[in-house]
Amino acid sequence: MTHRALFLLPALLCLTGCQRETQVEVANREKILLVGNSSDPKSLDPHLVTGVIESNVIRALLEGLVADDPEKDNAYPPGAATHWEHNENYTEWTFHLRPDGKWSDGAPLTAHDFIFAYHRLLHPELGGPYAEMLYFIKNAAEYNRGEITDFEQVGVSAPDDLTLKLSLKEPVPFLPDITRHYTWFPVPRHVVLKFGKMTDRFTKWSDAGNYVGNGPFMLKDWRFNDRVETVKNPNYWNAANVKLNGVRFIPVENFFTESRGFLAGQLHTTYQLPPSLVDKVRATTPQFLRQEPYVATDFIRVNTTRPVLDNPKVRMALSLAIDRKLLCDNIMQGNTPAGTITPTMGDYKPDSVVSFDPERAKALLAEAGYPDGKGFPRYKILISSSGSRAAVEALQAMWRQTLGVMFDITSKDWGSYVSSQQSLDFDISLAAWSGDYLDPTTFLLMWTKGNGNNNTGWHSDEYERLLSEAAVQVEPAHRLEVFKQAERLFAEAQPILPISYRSRNYLLRPEVKGWHPLLLDNHNWGAISLEP
Repeated sequence: MTHRALFLLPALLCLTGCQRETQVEVANREKILLVGNSSDPKSLDPHLVTGVIESNVIRALLEGLVADDPEKDNAYPPGAATHWEHNENYTEWTFHLRPDGKWSDGAPLTAHDFIFAYHRLLHPELGGPYAEMLYFIKNAAEYNRGEITDFEQVGVSAPDDLTLKLSLKEPVPFLPDITRHYTWFPVPRHVVLKFGKMTDRFTKWSDAGNYVGNGPFMLKDWRFNDRVETVKNPNYWNAANVKLNGVRFIPVENFFTESRGFLAGQLHTTYQLPPSLVDKVRATTPQFLRQEPYVATDFIRVNTTRPVLDNPKVRMALSLAIDRKLLCDNIMQGNTPAGTITPTMGDYKPDSVVSFDPERAKALLAEAGYPDGKGFPRYKILISSSGSRAAVEALQAMWRQTLGVMFDITSKDWGSYVSSQQSLDFDISLAAWSGDYLDPTTFLLMWTKGNGNNNTGWHSDEYERLLSEAAVQVEPAHRLEVFKQAERLFAEAQPILPISYRSRNYLLRPEVKGWHPLLLDNHNWGAISLEP
């Protein structure tokens, strides 16, 4: 998922002396979890977004076939489905929905709601940016690309209201993991169609007052630049075990402001702790500090359709001029240098392709026709308003000192930042990607032609051939080996310049219970409680 980290929230700047009770103390009494969430969601329609910010809220409002386990990454508790089975080669799956499943308005939740959701996301007219997440389904890609027009040919069916059958184009033994991503969640057909056609974008169905979900919480209010307020859903199948009365997601784009607000008693947890504050917090309030493994990579995305940047020698030169260890030691503390896009994941260990090599970088840039940067255009680095300006300024200095090339910095709010990349209206951008599930395909599949998360203009037929070859491998070790070949091809082309593999640095109050370290950071909001 797209990851992101200067609106100054007045409440967060209020010191504890401003009031007799802090916001956290009030929220503890009211059983409302206060969550720092970086920025306002672009939308709460799961078919129109790609980011972690949106995912955090959507997972409170909607639930997939399989639920997130509160403690384990590789456990798969029942969600909207009570149980499931598959054929011998993992290409046919059957999910059995719970008879007591309901939408928050009391309407029954059925397998047809899932089919409607998949039809909507895959429909070419909707233009869903994350439709590729469903491409594991037979003929899903062909329908989404307009190569077939009959949705009946897509491998989804409902023999009855409580049975969902999925036919896949290839063996997918990790399908339960994938179904926990919001692109696989149901949407309420009866509400979506009340506010427009199936393929209408940004309609009022996902506004507060209209939003109907099947998750542990309901959308109560959304005040731009203030909060997204959710309250307990009494029609949730497991409502009796949901201990919170609500979750309040608070957008604070400046992480220093967010950290001050937390320490002043305004949040239960932060989205991120700035690396430069880690040592101070460790020394003064270590009970709040959390540092955990996280499946995410920071990188520079390159618009390969731009002149000069369309040359792989130029991109490789820029990559080899990055001193990643220096960045990780001094600016992105807790992260480790990245030599490719995918972090080590289980038995998958990709080959590291790039490292700091200034002499080779200079030679490649000269070979490309720009010795010592002469004649190189002055391009811009795009960052979101909460992106690490310090990291980008360090990159500026490295490229200027090593290669003699200059990049300016341009900053945009989160929605504009995402839109600029999707429309290829940028030169290079500071970006990050967090895994959606624990398999290398979550990092590799998006660099295919037409993928809504590619946003580089780059594609390779050979790369896609290797991905297809890996997908049909029955032997796990051989499958991973073919993925390594594909990743090496991708890394040598450098449409993205890898920077670092992330760790998760954030703050958490001790009264938050049921919160455990998770590689994907997908916490089950319904399993959390507040116990002051």
